[in-house]
Amino acid sequence: VPFVDAVDALDAIDQTADPLPELPLEPDWKVQPRLWGHSLHPMCTYFGAFPAALANAFIARLSRPGDVVIDPFCGRGTVPLQACVTRRIGVGVDANPLASLLTGAKVDAPDRRTAIARIEALRLDWSHGAPAWTALARAAASDPERSLVPAPRGQPNRFETLPPAVVRAFHLTTLGQLLMLRHELDPAAIADRFLLAALAGILHGRSGGYLSAALPNTFSLAPRYTSRFVAERGVPAPQRDVFRLLAAKSVRLFRDPVPSTRGIALDGDARNAGARIGDALRARGHPERARLVVSSPPYLRVVRYGTYNWLRLWLLGADPAEVDARLETPPRPGEYAHFMRTVLASLGGVLSDDAAVVLVVGDVSTDRGRPVAEQRSLCRTVWEEAARPLGYRLAGVSADPVAAGRKVTRIWGPEAGRATDIDRILVIAPTELGRRRALAALRGPVAWDAPVGRGASGAGKPLAILGRYAADVPSGRPRGDGSAGADEEPGSRADDQPAAQLRPAAAGPSVRA
Repeated sequence: VPFVDAVDALDAIDQTADPLPELPLEPDWKVQPRLWGHSLHPMCTYFGAFPAALANAFIARLSRPGDVVIDPFCGRGTVPLQACVTRRIGVGVDANPLASLLTGAKVDAPDRRTAIARIEALRLDWSHGAPAWTALARAAASDPERSLVPAPRGQPNRFETLPPAVVRAFHLTTLGQLLMLRHELDPAAIADRFLLAALAGILHGRSGGYLSAALPNTFSLAPRYTSRFVAERGVPAPQRDVFRLLAAKSVRLFRDPVPSTRGIALDGDARNAGARIGDALRARGHPERARLVVSSPPYLRVVRYGTYNWLRLWLLGADPAEVDARLETPPRPGEYAHFMRTVLASLGGVLSDDAAVVLVVGDVSTDRGRPVAEQRSLCRTVWEEAARPLGYRLAGVSADPVAAGRKVTRIWGPEAGRATDIDRILVIAPTELGRRRALAALRGPVAWDAPVGRGASGAGKPLAILGRYAADVPSGRPRGDGSAGADEEPGSRADDQPAAQLRPAAAGPSVRA
């Protein structure tokens, strides 16, 4: 035992004797309004999404207009969209079909007129087909396991059964409209993809701006819980007009002009993303190498994106279990380091000589509720066992303790926020030139009101710091930073924004939202 204690003591000394250098970075994203950013950003809530202000802090400092900016774990597309807003070419990759849908809808959006016209055309189709679609919904409600409904566009099977929890979550008329839309909307078409993404954003929530009140807007509770919740309440699902709410959502999303710089969204594994990114850039005539990567890698199985988004994935025709399997990350730090080493090696082929890589890495203390056996700085592990062996150079680290009460998971009660205790921003570079450039650039200021690219309308517009009338909030909800209204979920930041997950400044967002 004394020998073991001595080894443990040496390990502790080894982990603290050579601290990673602190970045010369002013966390100015924290003092921006919590709803800072382009109106497309809050299209749909998503676990682990950091605020647009954080993305902008690094994009503005470490890249220039015309540069390529990559996020290999793009989530809901915050980094690629912010890159496009600031006239960079944003590229997002994710193995979650919901993430690639949201990212594609943001970085290659239709103009407002096209989107609204498509909604009106779909509404007209509904006026003719309403009896048939409502009958399908009614049949599914009476016998969901035997009744067949049309599958979403592009799926291999033409028909499928409807999960009972889906039937219980919606009013019959609302369900009929959803069945029609998921069958008619083509995710390969720009306008339809945008409407699907916007529809995912209003699928469930506690206010009148959502189609189902059975679930919070942040994530989907388990199907069994959803069914039990609806049954115990004994209150029928409210009837909501999908077309009206979708049009209102679209109007809010188009408050700012669509960025004229278009980005790229790819569905796939980050471990082999480099070659696909290079091919996509060449095919579009863009620069073939990126000057910046900004990303937040998944955290040792902390979040099951398929399970927590099962209802939104149903809308897309995706299997939550298959999504979870695709997104499974290694549970141990050593295996995770190998995973990240593969990702960084793949990206190395598309990075410029003076590129910088910014990774938001969380130190994980639990694995799905169980304590992690090997508790060590995951950021240090990524640097020492993933990046350094590949020849990357270390610029530095910026730490940020987690504020558990501001996390999306706060509604889980005593278990809320226990998976990560601290997040660290790790900045590395493939060359010494890139490291020196990053250190010099991070000392500089950011013009937070700097102009952005012209939108589709051709009218220039300053970068939006969302104010009283700019937040993406359905009718009946407070706009901006006002106090919660009667129909707002307690503690939520805004209708389409998850709660902040890291140390918040008094008036601004933290690293992770």
